[in-house]
Amino acid sequence: MTEIDKSIHPELERLHSLRAISKHGGGPDKIKRQHDRGKLTARERLDLLFDPNTFYEIGILGAENHEKPDADGVVAGYGKIDGRYAGVVAYDYTVKGGSMGQVGEEKATRIREIAMKSRFPMIWLSDSGGARIDPKSGFGASTDTDRVALFANTGYLFKEESLMSGVIPLVGAMLGPGFAGTAYIPGLSDFVPMVKGKSFMGLAGPALVKMAIGEDIDENELGGSKMHCEVSGVGDLEVEDDAACIQVIRDYLSFFPANCDLKPPRKEFSGDPLALIEDQIATIVPDNTREAYNMHRLIKLIVDDKFFFEMKPRWGKNMITGFGRIGGYPLGIVANNPMSYGGVIDINASDKAARFIWLCDAFNIPLLFLSDVPGFMVGSKAEKDGIIRHGAKFIHAVAEATVPKFTIIVRKSYGAGYYAMCGKAFDPDLIVAWPKGEISVMGAEGMISIFARKALEEAPEEDRAGIVSGMADVIKPLLNVKMAAAKGYIDDIIDPRETRRVLFQALEFTKDKKIFRHPRKHGVYPV
Repeated sequence: MTEIDKSIHPELERLHSLRAISKHGGGPDKIKRQHDRGKLTARERLDLLFDPNTFYEIGILGAENHEKPDADGVVAGYGKIDGRYAGVVAYDYTVKGGSMGQVGEEKATRIREIAMKSRFPMIWLSDSGGARIDPKSGFGASTDTDRVALFANTGYLFKEESLMSGVIPLVGAMLGPGFAGTAYIPGLSDFVPMVKGKSFMGLAGPALVKMAIGEDIDENELGGSKMHCEVSGVGDLEVEDDAACIQVIRDYLSFFPANCDLKPPRKEFSGDPLALIEDQIATIVPDNTREAYNMHRLIKLIVDDKFFFEMKPRWGKNMITGFGRIGGYPLGIVANNPMSYGGVIDINASDKAARFIWLCDAFNIPLLFLSDVPGFMVGSKAEKDGIIRHGAKFIHAVAEATVPKFTIIVRKSYGAGYYAMCGKAFDPDLIVAWPKGEISVMGAEGMISIFARKALEEAPEEDRAGIVSGMADVIKPLLNVKMAAAKGYIDDIIDPRETRRVLFQALEFTKDKKIFRHPRKHGVYPV
């Protein structure tokens, strides 16, 4: 060892000692308590999230007391996921309950800046009690000036996350509590997985709700994973544990480019994308337009390896949204679900589809519409709830999308539902139908109820069935897609077994698609 080595050695030892202290977070007792709750620590989660030996932590020595660094309850840095960089802010519940303190938020701001400058995805792993409130130090700060700075600077998080939207993918994973300030992190994110029974989010926790409005409610009922994934729609997926949550983040990001200027990555695919799908796909759809069938089963027969990554599966269930691949190419899928309200489009279905379409369009992911829609929800309740406003959001999103768009009319496509599911006027790059498809302002039953109303009222009861049957024989052939194909309103009628082949070729010829819109700041979105 040289003389220089000898002089540096104590400082190096001191550095590594401080790093080791910080890596132990809140210490053995707090870590054990975290494990006893069925939760991993922040650093254990990061070991699962990133490729081995690729994570670089910034601000590891951050602390209110520099002699006892604990990263101030936030582990921040960047690493590789499947060989591509991503940034992370992981709140460490073993340190001051993962609360937001001045030092920790400075680190979080720094990694946000790095992610935006380098244009790679940003991930939050939330397990935090919100802003730090300490009787001795106020909002996690040592002076009144620091307390004001923390409160003011937290606003930059919300502003910056809003401006990051659509530029880089944003993931707000809930692995524990996320009340108050930390609740808007998932609210502004693109993808929000939640751990069952362990994660909660809300603008206020149960204690504050009790104080403010007198409501006595527990955290699960107030903002648990079940509520947000089934009722509010804020959560995208409810998963069993931390490991499953980390895995769905990796799976989700595999469909996305690093930023909005890149194409989504194509995955290696060993099969033949031009091969016919097995015969069972031709038997899934019943002849009776009112009879339900399993659209999920149909989707899995179309996509590579039958792998479909569904978004919000338990909210707005009459609309199916999610990601799949065909010949390795990622695509977003929007499909009506006949097993829920007959696939009719209501308010939640409209919001679910619109947000998903905007997400795919922002990151250059092609869209596939599988149409079997009786139309939009009607009635006084739907009108009072704003079906026009919400439905307009869906239609606006489809019209605005410039990514490749493919429409398959699986069975029926009626009324304004035909437009929303990317009908001919909405510039689909390919629009085809299966042989049982129908395109019309409404179904035959609806037409008969209007056209034959007077005749049915005046006819003897024993003759009415014959009148209805006779009119149905006349009307039904007019709805069939053969008429649309003859007039050039659709590109083709295909054998359902040819669906993968047709879509793969469409993905190939549209991969360099470019559309230029009229310059503007942004649309005025119906909300």
